Amino acid sequence: MIDKDDSARRARTVPAEHQRGRTRAGRAATQIHAILRDEIVCMQLKPLETLNEKQLGERFGVSRTPVREALLRLADEGLVEIYPQSGTFVSRIPRRSLYEAILIRKALEATTVSLAIAAMKDDRLELLDANQRALEDAARSGDIPQFHKVDTAFHQLIADIAGYPGIWAVIAQVKVQIDRYRYITLPQTGRLDLVITEHAAIIEGMRSRDDRTAVSAMSQHIGRMTEELQDIEHLDPALFIDDH
Repeated sequence: MIDKDDSARRARTVPAEHQRGRTRAGRAATQIHAILRDEIVCMQLKPLETLNEKQLGERFGVSRTPVREALLRLADEGLVEIYPQSGTFVSRIPRRSLYEAILIRKALEATTVSLAIAAMKDDRLELLDANQRALEDAARSGDIPQFHKVDTAFHQLIADIAGYPGIWAVIAQVKVQIDRYRYITLPQTGRLDLVITEHAAIIEGMRSRDDRTAVSAMSQHIGRMTEELQDIEHLDPALFIDDH
């Protein structure tokens, strides 16, 4: 005779186990996405490099399902291209989208630095000064990933000081191609020193509560990249694509 209570318990258990499996797969996909995203942004995985689902599954010790989900998320962000008959490849950096992202970031960061000055307190300036020292340390050691990390923290800190972290959330969404571009250009001779000088100008404008100077310094700092994009023939053309 079938135990109705036992049958009901099993009916409830199977979906729960299935749900746990889906949750584990979702967590795995999230972790894989984060790792691959970081490797693409840091140019460890370069444009046109192949991403093989089977090999990635073996690397991360998972089935193809979470790998495929992670790749689909990356495709939505414009970081990979999936061709059903050919495979999956790291996307090239789209010139026009990069240019637009810089313009958006320039406008938003000019706003945040102005708002930060209005909300500025002395202890916030101390955090900016500490960040500047960390940036100089990273430059002296030639640690590009650390330099980029500290640089990013500087801009996020200004948004936090302004009291509008949501603005930074928007910037973070649009700056992914900018980050890839910066990992190409930061190793160039004199680039780290230039960034340090530009950050110092922004901080001094904020310290003196000089809105015009600080906004101008920020606009020059971000906007310089738009000028550079008009003269990037010296960079590997295979890294970029025209997306008119």
